[in-house]
Amino acid sequence: MKRKPPIIGLTGGIGSGKSAVASVFLEHGCIVANADENAKAVLLDSEVRDTLVEWWGKKILNIDGHIDRTIIADIVFEDDEALQKLENLIHPRARQMQEAQFAAAPEGTRGLVIDAPLLIEAGLDSLCEIIVYVEASREIRLNRVQKTRDWTAEELNRREAAQLPLDTKRNKADYVLINESELGAVHRQVKQLLEDMNNRRRI
Repeated sequence: MKRKPPIIGLTGGIGSGKSAVASVFLEHGCIVANADENAKAVLLDSEVRDTLVEWWGKKILNIDGHIDRTIIADIVFEDDEALQKLENLIHPRARQMQEAQFAAAPEGTRGLVIDAPLLIEAGLDSLCEIIVYVEASREIRLNRVQKTRDWTAEELNRREAAQLPLDTKRNKADYVLINESELGAVHRQVKQLLEDMNNRRRI
């Protein structure tokens, strides 16, 4: 019986480029489950939409009648009870999607990657054989979120304060992958990581 590919979890600070790193793993023969994309798909489910409207009213719908994720984020950001309710609704469904994606992995898949902003906070690290911490300096991360999300330094601080400290995430990791320059450097690190992981599993 062949061993299943290892599950690899990605963690890191906001703006560290975890999704870009995940895309590199994809190019190196891995399957990637993107937790954000799966959660977006769950929010399109009519049953989920109806439940959220029942909780918080039609103000959470956009002009097309779909869930407005920005409004939902504002509701739950500083309300732990609301956040818990939302996670209890979304996470099991998103987890099922992830399991289906991994179950469909073709022969020869080198790894099953979980790209989740809150990998450790959501307990997804317990599924992982290996955790990779994606590292980038605060200056680089701030520059990225300013360009891609139009955030200020204060907004980055506010968002990160709601997550586990970076040192905690880093200390839980088996590998630290530097993502501060060109993707070529990331490719080299991912290639080496997968080789190391494969050699370790042979022992």
